[in-house]
Amino acid sequence: MKIVVCVKQVPDSAAKVVVENGKVTWGDAPLVINPWDEYAVEAALQQKEAHGGTVTAITMGGESAKDALKHALAMGADDAILISDPALSNLDTQATAQVLSAAIQKIGGVELAFFGRQAIDGDAGLVPAQTARLLDWPALTLASTIKVEGDSVRVERAIEEGRQVVTAKLPAVFSLVKDFGEPRYPSFMGIRKASRAVIPAWSLAELSISAPAAVIAWTEITNPPSREVKCDIVTGGSPEEIAEALADKILAEKVL
Repeated sequence: MKIVVCVKQVPDSAAKVVVENGKVTWGDAPLVINPWDEYAVEAALQQKEAHGGTVTAITMGGESAKDALKHALAMGADDAILISDPALSNLDTQATAQVLSAAIQKIGGVELAFFGRQAIDGDAGLVPAQTARLLDWPALTLASTIKVEGDSVRVERAIEEGRQVVTAKLPAVFSLVKDFGEPRYPSFMGIRKASRAVIPAWSLAELSISAPAAVIAWTEITNPPSREVKCDIVTGGSPEEIAEALADKILAEKVL
């Protein structure tokens, strides 16, 4: 069974992201694998353990993006591919899906393609479904459990209304949520393997596609307006006095 997991390199979630001269910057904060994608890697590895096969991690970006791939390798992925090309800049989700679907088709014979729920930098959560549409595969998003049986798969989706059980034929695309279970930590041997890994880089020419055009353009990026926050400490000689003073203040401020 061939399994692909798509990952992305993003700023650390603790980074302070600001806009400087019309461009987004996160200063000296480190770049890490998208936290949601760790759940996708875990799901891919569990399917490999259950059914055999190989797990290939793929990402788009520059040379530094290999660090995200090495994290997937350290967790247990068998190999990794970097898609890198000067034309891959300022892509929207649809253009990203075009590149990833072309890479999955180039690998060939893929039965399961895993994504994280969303990337913490863009937060769109659209790429898994858009990739599935381009591949003409079922999109089984927000998966909390996955059970493969022969050429079919049964997925429990974690949606706002509760749980939804769906089935589909393979091949299929999946996006994972936290309910799937905690991702494993990279092992010492996995880290050593990842540090020595030779990761090939594919260009758009090798994918036999031209530079995809973005449908959505960011015409302007600004910092959110600053807000002045004022804190009042309500005091009193007893809990009753404090509660009464708080109630008076709430009514005076017309919160209720």
